[in-house]
Amino acid sequence: MLDIKSQHTAGRFMAVVICTMLLSTLALADLMIVGGDNKVRFEGPGILFEAPGNDTVSVVDIGTDPANPKIIANLPLSNSVFGPPTNLVITPDESLALVTKAMKWTQTEDGWKPEPDNRIHVIDLTENPPVRIDTVTVDRQPSGMAINRSGSLALVAHRNSGTIGVLKIEGQTVTMVQSLDMGEEVASVAITPDGGRALVTKFSSHKIAVLQITKGKVTYDPALDMPVGLKPYNVQITPDGMLGLTADHGSGSDGHMDTVSVIDLTLTPPRVIDRVMVGDAPEGLAISPTGDIAVAVLLKGSAGVASDSWVYNRNGSIVVLKIDGKEVRKVSEVDVRGLPEGVVFTPDGRYLYVGNFVDRDISVLRVDGTSVTNTGVLLKLPANPASMRGRMP
Repeated sequence: MLDIKSQHTAGRFMAVVICTMLLSTLALADLMIVGGDNKVRFEGPGILFEAPGNDTVSVVDIGTDPANPKIIANLPLSNSVFGPPTNLVITPDESLALVTKAMKWTQTEDGWKPEPDNRIHVIDLTENPPVRIDTVTVDRQPSGMAINRSGSLALVAHRNSGTIGVLKIEGQTVTMVQSLDMGEEVASVAITPDGGRALVTKFSSHKIAVLQITKGKVTYDPALDMPVGLKPYNVQITPDGMLGLTADHGSGSDGHMDTVSVIDLTLTPPRVIDRVMVGDAPEGLAISPTGDIAVAVLLKGSAGVASDSWVYNRNGSIVVLKIDGKEVRKVSEVDVRGLPEGVVFTPDGRYLYVGNFVDRDISVLRVDGTSVTNTGVLLKLPANPASMRGRMP
């Protein structure tokens, strides 16, 4: 038996070991980050702007029990529902998260008003709990983001400035090293798996731009722009790099049919080869890590519409798209809840999470091949989920 001093020393040693294991577990867990906006509220067809100070960025464990995700940290950081629900990224090693601060709130005689901001928060995910370690100044209204598979470079679309920002990532240091003029409003961006190209949504002109990435330098040739559906708001690329998909948002949630455009990235130059009818106002968009399905999130009149309008629906939905080579087709539609925005697959593709802005929760769905079912499980959140992202598998 150890004496009292030895027991005390052993106890301290075990405490250090356990603490180290907990930190290691946090760093290696499958995480999802959720940007919550409590400043914006929808009342019928109107939007109300409320006082700032209550937004939350939540870090969620989706690896320990994917069927029942758990919040492990809530950070009091500003976020915005204005922009595509891809305004944050996690590095592939889950050491950092980057979260844009697209809008700032200004108080006027008529109440609070949003204006473009120009910051990106850097969060250290290896700390327990995670903590913001830096704020990087970028161009105006940073919105959709993407990160390469090596975790060395991220791109951010600045809606107000009309630029693509190039962010260099070295350890915990994030620096904006280039601002590329796109000539008009841009909303979101996706990087190919090999890191050599990127696709950018040019929302106003209904086009997708193609960027070349060479040794950290990004270039743009407008001659390669591709016409897609009305007002592309989100873009994603299949894990094999063969296809790009766009969520063509249309004129907003108006009850009419909108599309997902299909881009063949194996051709020179890349080109649009199909448009798939999906439903009213696709915004969230994600492709399974397995590459066999994608999901488009439909607003379907679940916010910003009068309750007595023919357009109105209590809930939005997700549309499941089967990917078979270069063919993409709609196979099913699953109801979620009010104003669904962000969507995230688990790294193994077996579960899917959809953020419901109006209801302030996340729907948990099970994935079995091309079959997607709503489990009915809801993760309650401290703020309305405006954006969501998991790590790249």
